[in-house]
Amino acid sequence: MKKTVSAAAAVGLLLAAMGSTVSAEPQIPAAYVAIGDSLAAGQTPNRAIDSGYTDLIAQELTRNQPLAFYSKDLAFPGFTTSDVLKSIESDEAKELLGSANIVTVSAGANDLLRLVQANAAEGALSFEEIQADYALNGARENVETILSKLEELAPSADIYVMGYYFAYPHARDSQKQGTAEQLEQLNAILKQEAERAGAIFVDVADRFGEDAVELVPNAGDVHPNIDGYQEMANAFFGHYGEGFQVEDAELPEPAPVSFEEIQQMQEEEADEGEETQLSVSEDASSDDSAAKPSENEELDYLAIRQALPLI
Repeated sequence: MKKTVSAAAAVGLLLAAMGSTVSAEPQIPAAYVAIGDSLAAGQTPNRAIDSGYTDLIAQELTRNQPLAFYSKDLAFPGFTTSDVLKSIESDEAKELLGSANIVTVSAGANDLLRLVQANAAEGALSFEEIQADYALNGARENVETILSKLEELAPSADIYVMGYYFAYPHARDSQKQGTAEQLEQLNAILKQEAERAGAIFVDVADRFGEDAVELVPNAGDVHPNIDGYQEMANAFFGHYGEGFQVEDAELPEPAPVSFEEIQQMQEEEADEGEETQLSVSEDASSDDSAAKPSENEELDYLAIRQALPLI
């Protein structure tokens, strides 16, 4: 989050006020950390983890410039703004964020969507407006604090606050308006807090609209498919570096990992770690170089705490 405002940056801010796109200079080499909810984690419409918008961003960065590292270990399905705030204060987060120069934030939807009652069979949506207003105000306060903390924890990073799309395209048209208005309010809050903090708001709503059943294909789930994540990644690149864009031909082959498989891998990793630790402690002749297998192994994305039917 840059504090120095050059003449060019001042012009950029003026253009932003006039409705133009706010952009940041490419970071070379890029050191990218994604934080937030299941969209940052890459949850699929079928309750699995696969390539999401953060993975596509990292892939495109790699195609065009050096990428020092990329992590989505701070992204968890079901996280609210309160959860995200707690997660970035962990020791792991402080180490990652301290080395980052690009940070994307997906936070806010779960504060609101957990209040929405969706009946996929009938295409019906309902919520209590007072509760929704309260949730939005809480989200605003937490996002303000998150961005303030990131200024401290990631002093060299450009911060990108990701907006949200309308998550219920399968609902009847007569049922969409109220929920759509609440999501618009959430996006307005995220944009306002991003601008106040000197961060960049990434609008994705227009890329989806209210009828994007081809991007959110499961009537009983709010998560996008790979094409939807492609739209989100390219919305990010609209603010980052001219010529960056995830093309259709560059989309990775599906390789979903179910929550059950992730949990099993976590348990196996924990068991291996315990066995290794026990072996090391029993072997008095072992030297200080002994390490758990996990310390030398690429684990992909295993940081799922629990499967939640939320973003």
